[in-house]
Amino acid sequence: MKQNANLTGEIADRIARRTMTQRGPDYAAEVRRLLDAALDVMSRCGTSSRPRVADIVAAAGLSNDAFYRHFPSKEALVATLVEDGAQRLGSYLVHQMAKESSPEAQVRCWVEGVLSQTAPDIAATTAAVLWNGGSVGEGGASSRHFASAPLTTPLKEPLVALGSADPDLDASLVAHATLGRMSDHLWARTQPTPDEVDRITAFCLAAVTGRRRRITPRRGKS
Repeated sequence: MKQNANLTGEIADRIARRTMTQRGPDYAAEVRRLLDAALDVMSRCGTSSRPRVADIVAAAGLSNDAFYRHFPSKEALVATLVEDGAQRLGSYLVHQMAKESSPEAQVRCWVEGVLSQTAPDIAATTAAVLWNGGSVGEGGASSRHFASAPLTTPLKEPLVALGSADPDLDASLVAHATLGRMSDHLWARTQPTPDEVDRITAFCLAAVTGRRRRITPRRGKS
């Protein structure tokens, strides 16, 4: 009887794994539909109202069961949206930084790329997502922690080249300073000037190297 019980358990596990493998693409599509719908609904609501799970489910054309199969709460979905956005931004930063040859220019490119999230066609959606997660406008300090960890990796190599003794810590400090300023602009619905980008870059470089560096402005560069 014990052997049969073990065999039954093995069969049950195998069938469960096969079912999950078969359903994997369907579940991935469900998650994408929920994330896209949430982004669309939150963008339309802005920072004046927070959509309910029912609103997101309806926009996705799915059921409550589908939602809670993947996310334990709306907060978990928002956290996924923030993580997804951070990964996309990180990939963009790596691509842009690869065009620069000097570490100083790469750091400036990173700062410029992060602050580009304040552009009108991006800022409203970004602010709405963060606001739904309670990260913008409520408890100001929390807005400075906008998925900073995934964004620090591209900074480490140029910081090492600049002589950083602790690139992990220095990248984190640069990220917190820049992302904090980005959050300030998102909530104020403003954009940094090129001079501000230069100043933030110079500040970050001085903090890392211990000396002030002259930053060559990149006026008109997209």
